[in-house]
Parts: sequence; structure tokens; C-alpha cells
Amino acid sequence: MGVSIPTGSLVRTGEERATLVRRTYTLVFVSVLVTVFGASFGLSQPALMQWVTRHPFLSMIGLFAPLLMATRTRQQFPANIGFVLLFTFVEGIFLSPLLYFYGRTQPGLITEAAGLTISAFAVLTLYAFVSRRDFRPWGAFLMTGLWVLIATTVVSYFFHNQTADLWLASVAVMIFSGLLVYDTWRLRNVYGPDDYVGAAVNIYLDLLNMFLAIIRILGGRRS
Repeated sequence: MGVSIPTGSLVRTGEERATLVRRTYTLVFVSVLVTVFGASFGLSQPALMQWVTRHPFLSMIGLFAPLLMATRTRQQFPANIGFVLLFTFVEGIFLSPLLYFYGRTQPGLITEAAGLTISAFAVLTLYAFVSRRDFRPWGAFLMTGLWVLIATTVVSYFFHNQTADLWLASVAVMIFSGLLVYDTWRLRNVYGPDDYVGAAVNIYLDLLNMFLAIIRILGGRRS
């Protein structure tokens, strides 16, 4: 899952950049907490989890609707923040059946996956900030890889091959790791002072999809 949100004017001063970075990572952190809250709410509502499981397409429509509104109102505070937090809350509910499954069948797996994701996030973010490389050429390559991954995942859904699923999850980790570096580089060099909502959504999605791919890998290996 990825999203590309247009950017405004470039950050011109160190103070503007510091403000942009602070706002972006604050929103990412709050979004993660809201997702955890949404997942906890979903786990406390068995009927809701069953509905999500039985109606995945309707659930995805409900998931992406606030994300679409967040992209359309990205410069309209506080509507932009509200739609982002609504999206992340619904995301938590959407993930609750998966978390319930792994929590019941493989205790400790979620904590392990979360720890690995946070560690990878810290290392990749630090690398993107200290590196002097121009990551602009990565954009087209990574987006192409993402669409190929999505298409392959849809096809593999009908075959349920565990080995193929592990390979796809491994590829997903590499793609979203690359996207995290690329989006962090854009935060430093491309995004404008008021583009923190778009930057936060992209980084949040990179982080979330890394977590989902890692949990698939760990769960598949333990199986």
C-alpha cells in the first residue's frame, strides 16, 4: 500500500526544515498510537472482527475513504489531521483479525515483529538523514516494484502457496525499506513547510507495510 501526495514549495531555511520534521514525526507517532488504539478496539469487539473478515472489500472501501479525503484536504487544518487519524483508527480495526490470529496461534510474534520494525525504521531513517546520496532515481524504480508486488500478491491470493507468500513478504520488506529511505530523503529535500501531512502519511504507510511483511515472514517461518 502506498500513496503519493503532491508537495508545495521547497523548505528554504533550517528552521522551516526543523519544523517540518518535528510536525511530520509527531503525526507519524500519533498515527501509530491511534492504530494501536483502533486494533485494541477491534480486538474487544468480536462481532466487528467477524464483519471485517467476512467483508474485506467493504472494509477496504471504509479504510481508503478517509485516506482519500486526507489527500484532498492536506492543506486544510484541522480537517487534514482529522481524516489522517480517522484513517489510522480504521486501519487498526482492519488489522485486528490478523493480530487476533497471530496472538492466539503464535504468542510473542507481534511483539517481536514490532521490535524488528522499530529497529529497522530507526536505522533506515538515520541512514536517509546522514547520507549525502541523491535518492531521486529510486522513486520510479520503487513505485514500479510496488505495483508489481501488488499485482503478484493479488494473483498469489488464489493459490495459497506458503513458500511464495514468504518470498513476496521478503520482497515487500525490501521495497518498503527503500520507500522509507526515499520518503525520508524527500522530507529533507523536497517537501514544503506545510507538507507534513503528506510526508507523515507516506512514512506511516512505509512503516506499517514493513511491519505487516515482517510479521508474515516470522509467522511463516515458525509455521
